[in-house]
Amino acid sequence: MLKAMVHKSFPNNSFFNRFDHIISGVPYDTTEVEKRALRDVLEQFSPQSVHLVYEPLAAAIGMGLDVQEPNGKCIVDMGGGITEIAIVSLSGVVTHESLRVAGDTFTEDIQEYIRRQYNLAIGFHMAESAKINVGSALHELTDVPDDFMVLGKNTITGIPTAKQITYTEIAQVLDRSIIKIEEAITRVLEASPPELASDIYENGIYLTGGGSLLRGMKDRLQRKFDLIIHQDLEPLLSVSKGLGKILGASQKHKALLMV
Repeated sequence: MLKAMVHKSFPNNSFFNRFDHIISGVPYDTTEVEKRALRDVLEQFSPQSVHLVYEPLAAAIGMGLDVQEPNGKCIVDMGGGITEIAIVSLSGVVTHESLRVAGDTFTEDIQEYIRRQYNLAIGFHMAESAKINVGSALHELTDVPDDFMVLGKNTITGIPTAKQITYTEIAQVLDRSIIKIEEAITRVLEASPPELASDIYENGIYLTGGGSLLRGMKDRLQRKFDLIIHQDLEPLLSVSKGLGKILGASQKHKALLMV
């Protein structure tokens, strides 16, 4: 799959065979076996060097933060498969926690709710559309989205049917998963060293990843922790932008590169 993607981006074989330096992001809790497997996959492109970078650090750089300074920063990266919470300082991760509750979990929660509540089986993409159109982390929004019509198959009769759902329903459905993320953030903040706690109080929490696009997520976290929440303007691209900056100035970010 990776080879096909690279061929599509670089159809000219002369360029395809001339990669000098390849950098890939990995979650912080990636095992050594998984890192070795990824390196082996990247070696097929015959680069001069292959390096890995922890994604929380890449996301911070992609958001324009200086991870080299001693000032502590709390990063919450809500991706598709996992949510990573990390406090970064001096080009490293001080405390960290990851959990398999993220954007895809929200979608699966909606899918299960529609099946259980309305006897309506819907596909993953339909549940994803429902999340995008009426998904909410808050039960009360100032900018209320229009109700959304989900289409699927009645699990009892087998007949295709539709059901209109509201954002308040979805907010109730997603509440349990969001609470798990809030609890993980709390544990990371509790584990942070006292000297970095003051930095986080001043800097706030930096929110990124596709899951952060859920309506009301920023406001909910701000109410929960009473801290400033900085939401990335391009949360889907924070890690890739960070990796691009690291690749363009590898000597400056040498401390972040894993061999």
